[in-house]
Amino acid sequence: MRQISDKLLCRTPLATALMLVLVGACSGPSGVPEELRPDVDWEAVVAATDPNQRMSWREDVQPVLERRCVVCHGCYDAPCQLKLSSYEGLIRGANPEKVYDGTRIRAVEPTRLYIDATTLEEWHEKGFHSVIGENHGNGDTDPADRLRESVLYQMLRLKQLNPQPRTGLLPDAMTLSLDREQSCTTEDGMARFRRDKPLWGMPYAMPNLSDAEYQTLVEWLAEGAEGPTALENSPGADRQIVAWETFLNGADNRTRLMGRYIYEHLFLGHLHFDGTSDREFYRLIRSYTPPGEPIREIATARPFDDPGVKKFWYRLRRYESTIVAKSHVVYTLSDAKLERYHELFLEPDYKVGALPGYEYPDTANPFKNFADIPPISRYEFLLDDARFFIQGFIHGPVCRGQVALNAIEDRFWVVFTNPRDVSPEDHEYILNRTADYLQIPSSNDTLRLLEVYTRYWDKQKAYLAAKTSYIAERIDTFREDPLQIIWDGDGTNPNAALTIFRHFDSASVEYGLLGEYPETAWIINYPLLERIHYLLVAAFDVYGNAGHQLNSRLFMDFLRMEGEDNFLTLLPATERKTIRDRWYAGLRAGREDFFEEDIGWLNIDSPVEFQTDDYQRELYRLLEARLGPMAGPVDYLNRCSDPACTSAGQTEQERRTDTVLRQLTEIRGEQLTVFPEVVFIRVLLEGKDDLAYTLIRNKSYHSLYSIFEEGDAEDRDMKSDTLTLMRGLSGNYPNFFFVVPEARLEEFVANAASISNINEYHAFVGRFGVRRTNPEFWTYADWFHSRYAKEKPLEAGIFDLNRYANR
Repeated sequence: MRQISDKLLCRTPLATALMLVLVGACSGPSGVPEELRPDVDWEAVVAATDPNQRMSWREDVQPVLERRCVVCHGCYDAPCQLKLSSYEGLIRGANPEKVYDGTRIRAVEPTRLYIDATTLEEWHEKGFHSVIGENHGNGDTDPADRLRESVLYQMLRLKQLNPQPRTGLLPDAMTLSLDREQSCTTEDGMARFRRDKPLWGMPYAMPNLSDAEYQTLVEWLAEGAEGPTALENSPGADRQIVAWETFLNGADNRTRLMGRYIYEHLFLGHLHFDGTSDREFYRLIRSYTPPGEPIREIATARPFDDPGVKKFWYRLRRYESTIVAKSHVVYTLSDAKLERYHELFLEPDYKVGALPGYEYPDTANPFKNFADIPPISRYEFLLDDARFFIQGFIHGPVCRGQVALNAIEDRFWVVFTNPRDVSPEDHEYILNRTADYLQIPSSNDTLRLLEVYTRYWDKQKAYLAAKTSYIAERIDTFREDPLQIIWDGDGTNPNAALTIFRHFDSASVEYGLLGEYPETAWIINYPLLERIHYLLVAAFDVYGNAGHQLNSRLFMDFLRMEGEDNFLTLLPATERKTIRDRWYAGLRAGREDFFEEDIGWLNIDSPVEFQTDDYQRELYRLLEARLGPMAGPVDYLNRCSDPACTSAGQTEQERRTDTVLRQLTEIRGEQLTVFPEVVFIRVLLEGKDDLAYTLIRNKSYHSLYSIFEEGDAEDRDMKSDTLTLMRGLSGNYPNFFFVVPEARLEEFVANAASISNINEYHAFVGRFGVRRTNPEFWTYADWFHSRYAKEKPLEAGIFDLNRYANR
């Protein structure tokens, strides 16, 4: 890789000419003239330039874009749909149409990169305009014209001319709301944009690029913005691609049904082949063309939509964009996984008659479409990688999850029912009786919300009644070992216990039972896990209309309550309603009246014999004992009352840092309202590698009824807010960075604990925080990115800084 330093800013004739014109002979922003000088002999400059020294997309340009631009332009909510995570996204350009619009009456055409269009002409027809100039690839265009035509260059230059403050808060003119006004200007509108919004240059609301970074991008644009060659698959990947595509495209009905089931569950994943590079990923897609031929992807809004052709093939397509943490959901394929699929789907003795079609509404009902595949095979397939499927709805095919996520608590635990606790015959019996009741409503775009709510609640009630009847019949069989119904991961699978953290409109999923004992927990069985996937992943369309999105949110209420009620069935019957009503003082307190719910399940005795009066805490401890090592290591940062509590293998500095920072978890209540949702902390150690922590604010609620707003006065229970501290980095949208020298740890914790208002918080940030205006902001952001890649080399991606606080 060609390294660019400040000493090399004027290393080539083209660079020299550019910098003379753009930054006053490398003198800095103050030397930039208002207009490009017309007296530069650009033809001579280009002729004198060594073609072997041209900027490389992969080696020079992409690293700058990843760390400085993709942090805000990497997902569906990228401003103006300008996705800079790939060359194709940059060349495609910008579009003023918002992907996220909860008020639109009609669905809009999807604009998924690599899928919904393949040429610039097609993207232009969909409303995109160039940001690098229409003549970027024209060798006859001189560098001055290329820059003049480039909106991207003009935005970068605007920032150089109008740098933001270097201390304190950003001015009010720099709005940071996710719903802020978009200014998707074209080349023709740049003069007005510069006049009206002088502080809106790029990177927006962040410190300037370094001189070297700025020159890299400007020189590349002036050279013609040359793109990269196609990525080559590793030999190990090519071998496995052949094996997997052969496996998934068998001609018999059992293999074809299995292939459809696997595709509808893995289509969102970034698939990684065991033994290949940590940065090499693939997507499972449907193609018009068979293995061995170039892929022609079939573009449908949902994976169960009609492909429009009788014959198609499942293919594995290289994922070429930069890995963005928010949308990065990893699923590993290997020879062992292939054998496992044989065991689950091909070895059992079952027959498949006619294959299901793609007609609505049945195409959105996995319980009917895949009824021939044994339910236990389907459930074990999901359990093997349960975190992946839960991440599907947490990360999802979206980048703003508020519509679904505001139906869940800020932190809760998830465990699963034991697939071997229910006989195959019982699985078949339950699902065959209730398949018609388990339709997914988000496949419906209607705005008749009350009609949808009533129709699907009636089906949900019918299913719950059947489940209650089944539990009542079998409850006595559990009394000898009541927690046998909980899957323990077979003693080796960490997917058995998960913790979900919600951060307003984003969330994260971690292995193990983390944090203090939570207010609520879910027990998920096969029908619930399958419906979560189809409701919020397979059937969810971010381009859908308001009706589609509201239907998803409304039905998510039912699924959340079902998971929580499964947990409640293990608590004493006399206490269930009290505990449930304590969880939510709003809608759920009168749920059985509001929904005309059959509450017979509340009266079924628990099979657990409790020894204390603190039933919920005792049940949590019983779950920990049942799960054993699969509950994860003891969370000594959040659930240890002994000050000497430590983890094995720690150094003295690590033990001391943990002991001091653990005191942050004692801060709770209304004073936390000034704290960000997700904070990254870097502890500067003397003579050792620095330490990274995540501090998560857990908001408490009286009610989870509001769909779009979470009014503090009505819905929030601020007195019950808490903090969770974790070693390492968690969350995809850090809201703030703190950097604390080891010698000032006690001061940091004491200051945090004493904060009672926003002014005291501002003073605290002034001592330890890294504001958007901090000239060293990018240095700290780079450190956290590097640490993330070191901690989780396969899962790491670029953090999204759109939600970074201005405090």
